[in-house]
Amino acid sequence: MPPLADDCFAHDSGALTVEAARAILDARLAPVTGTETVGLRGATGRVLAEALVAGRDVPPHDNAAVDGYAVWFADLAPDGETRLPVAGRIAAGHPLAEPARRGTALRIFTGAPMPDGEEGAPDTVVMQEDAHLVDGAVVLPPGVARGANRRRRGEDIARGATVLEAGKRLRAPDIGLAASLGVTGLAVRARLRVAVLSSGDEVAEPGAAVGPGQIYDANRHGLMALLDGLGCAVVDHGIVRDRREDVEAALGRAAADADVVISSAGMSRGEEDHVAAALARLGHLHFWRLAVKPGRPVALGQIGAVPFIGLPGNPAAMMVAFLTLARPALLLLAGAGTTRPHTFPVRAGFDFSKKPGRREYVAARLTHDTPGMPVATRIARSGAGILSALAATDGLVDLAEETTSVVAGDPVVFLPMSEVLG
Repeated sequence: MPPLADDCFAHDSGALTVEAARAILDARLAPVTGTETVGLRGATGRVLAEALVAGRDVPPHDNAAVDGYAVWFADLAPDGETRLPVAGRIAAGHPLAEPARRGTALRIFTGAPMPDGEEGAPDTVVMQEDAHLVDGAVVLPPGVARGANRRRRGEDIARGATVLEAGKRLRAPDIGLAASLGVTGLAVRARLRVAVLSSGDEVAEPGAAVGPGQIYDANRHGLMALLDGLGCAVVDHGIVRDRREDVEAALGRAAADADVVISSAGMSRGEEDHVAAALARLGHLHFWRLAVKPGRPVALGQIGAVPFIGLPGNPAAMMVAFLTLARPALLLLAGAGTTRPHTFPVRAGFDFSKKPGRREYVAARLTHDTPGMPVATRIARSGAGILSALAATDGLVDLAEETTSVVAGDPVVFLPMSEVLG
């Protein structure tokens, strides 16, 4: 893959809106991984590297959409019942052995191929519920439309059509489409290798004994779970102690082992925060101030040619900064193209005030107790350090920069967590 620009994250100082930050990423980031071919069973969640073009029609032949009787429309009486002898039986996977004859009906089942005939072919299927048998003949009602209950060859997928675009993250329906074309493997991007580390003498591994003033490392494990959801190959570099030489060595090892390095906390200019200084020596570092709450301070840079993302230390702020900035950056680097999560309107179930010029995300649950739009109820205990609020939420109310207040009942934009946690 072509290398990234030496300083792809450089930008003028000043707070950036979320959309302005994403626009910079869209313009400057490109895939950093190669391609490989995987079988269908291993393709879910991967990023398609090459467009999938249909090599055949789906369905490959005209077929019956229902159980019933295949007939020529021209044989049906327009104003009364039609009685036709039943001349054969066609099941899915078992085409009619001989040409169909005009003036007859053929028992046919869902998915069975429409037969060829002596004069064209049967073009209409009458549902079995609308017909009845009398002495070996079928009696059909008037009013059946020409071509009823007949699926056309290629009506799902036409040969030569682009079925899946390169850059798509593959889901179950996409795998089914590929299988319907007879495809056994797909060209996908190699998994983005992301090195994750924490720094700080106060951070302990879950399960270890904690000393005075120590906390368990929630951020690193939360980050690795987020990266797993994106289909990344996570390389865990553990916890690095607050010593300059240890931090610099750990970052160097991480960059040698991954396509991207990501960490949280340790990014300030304090005497015990060595990450920023180490990054400055190893490559480039830029602090981006996002006009967003929570999740304002983010560090972006490069260790040689390897991108680095530094997220806030407060766990809820870290999660929001990941969702708003790190996630789209990682998807671009993984080859997924520009991606925007889907949102939908709900009604606010709370009053809220905020500063203009800053985007704000409010953790909320959805209720469906009243007709119409769902209602977003704010989670009372929230803040940059309150991770339990995000664990309890259905999603985030997304309040735009120009919004200054919300009154219960107002329409608001809701970002479901299901859109950004996978």
